[in-house]
This record gives sequence, structure tokens and C-alpha cells, in this order.
Amino acid sequence: MRRNRKQAVMAVAIVVLCFGLAACKTAPKPSSEKADPRDEVRAMARMTLGQLYAKSPAAQNAVMKAAGYAIFTDYGFKALSMGGAKGAGVAVNNATKQETFMRMAELQPGLSVGAQKYRVVFIFDNPVAFNSFVISGWDAGANAMAVAKTKIARGALAGAVTVSEGVYMYQLTVEGLIVGVSITGAKFYRDKELN
Repeated sequence: MRRNRKQAVMAVAIVVLCFGLAACKTAPKPSSEKADPRDEVRAMARMTLGQLYAKSPAAQNAVMKAAGYAIFTDYGFKALSMGGAKGAGVAVNNATKQETFMRMAELQPGLSVGAQKYRVVFIFDNPVAFNSFVISGWDAGANAMAVAKTKIARGALAGAVTVSEGVYMYQLTVEGLIVGVSITGAKFYRDKELN
């Protein structure tokens, strides 16, 4: 009889606990209140432009006068001879203010160990270069990066490198602007889920 009472008390306690946990459960947010991943990318882009303008004030005028620009955040990890990175970004057409959300993936060969986070800003001199980037994407192969390292821009684009005709790129770390470029094997492409 005593054993039955203990089991009954345990059963009641479990039921009360289950009801209590169910009552504490938060209701799912309506779709209008769910966080939009595009907002995170936009916030990253605003912060990155602020950092770029602080390090290179002339870049603000270059961005505003360009046909468009694109900003990416990238988080990578290297272990011994190989590493990789992935990131998200947005390309903005300055004439129409239309946004195209994009992705990047990078394969990083080389001997080192550690994690790194950096941001990349592209500036497009003309609509053809911008549209080509947004529609077809872009591959930053070893040859393209080798050429880019020898083409450091001057004047309004000081600190950027020319990565192709009419396309300039800044690379920033947490510490600040990198003069030159250190990405290779990267691919930039449209994000099918966010567009």
C-alpha cells in the first residue's frame, strides 16, 4: 500500500512537472516577427562600410560614385596544409538600390593553423562589371590573385587591389584594412534562398 502511494505521488509530480514545462514553453513567433537572415547580412554590410570608411575615408566617395558594391563576411579555419571558409554577403546596385544576396566559399591551401575572420568589399566601376558579378558570380583563382597583388590602387581607392577590369577589392580584418589581398580559391555566387 505504501508503495502504491509513492507511485501515485510520483505520477502526480510528473504530470504537474509536464504541465508546468508546457506552460513555460514559448509560443512560436509569427512569421512577421521571425528574424530575417537578410537583416543580419545588411547589418554586417553597414558595419563593414563604417570600418572601411574609418580606415580609408576616400573609399566612401568611391563607393557612392560606383555602379555598385558588394560586401562579404568570411570565417575560415586552417589546419596544417588545408583550410576552408564560407561567408555571406550582399551586392547593391547604386542606381536602383536593388540588393542581391550572395554567398562565398573558399579553399585555403597553405601551412598554418588557426581561425580567421575577415570582410571583403568589392567596388564596381561600371554596370557591366557589377551585373556580371551578380549574375555569373566570380572565381578568385590563384592566377587572378597573383595579378591582383601587383595592382594596388592609388588615390580614392588606396588600399584596394584591382581584381579585374573595373573591379576593386578591399580586405579587412578585425584589426583593420589589409593592403593587398590574401584570398585564393574563392567563389562568389548568388544565394538562391535569400533572393
